[in-house]
Amino acid sequence: MKRSLLRDYGFLIGVAGVVVALDQWTKYLVRTNLAVGESWVPFDWLRPFARIVHWNNTGAAFGIFPSGGAIFTVIAIIVIGAILYYFPQIPREQLATRIALGLMLGGATGNLLSRLYQGTVTDFVSVGGFAVFNVADASISIGAALLVVSMWVDERRAKERDEADSVEENVGRNLEGHSE
Repeated sequence: MKRSLLRDYGFLIGVAGVVVALDQWTKYLVRTNLAVGESWVPFDWLRPFARIVHWNNTGAAFGIFPSGGAIFTVIAIIVIGAILYYFPQIPREQLATRIALGLMLGGATGNLLSRLYQGTVTDFVSVGGFAVFNVADASISIGAALLVVSMWVDERRAKERDEADSVEENVGRNLEGHSE
């Protein structure tokens, strides 16, 4: 039991750890190489579509609720706790769900660390007219989308299994009725 639990949490911490490391590293690069508000584009033709820009975000993902930093710190702690509690209950066969939770844990942890140590979250990815975001925000969003899709697929598979079992039971009953 302990070995299984360690393996479960090892997977979760592994996925989340990669996200946190990448998130913190990219934020560090932006903070040390660009002044707040300054942008960088590797190719001029890319400028209208995508750029790296240094923003400080005191709110939630994508800059919403700019004065809610303390609230989002508490929410991040609750989300992290919920994922840590719930994760061992996810069957290993539900790999997409496990990856989704790892991505969301890593994203929530990355932004929480930024809030605690920097006082704000560094956002830097600017694509078109979309809000500026970071690796943690993207991981949370991708994880949430993956979670929804994986839950939908799992539900469909369960429904198909139930229907197949029901058909099998009916065939079995019909065969028993004919043999009497």
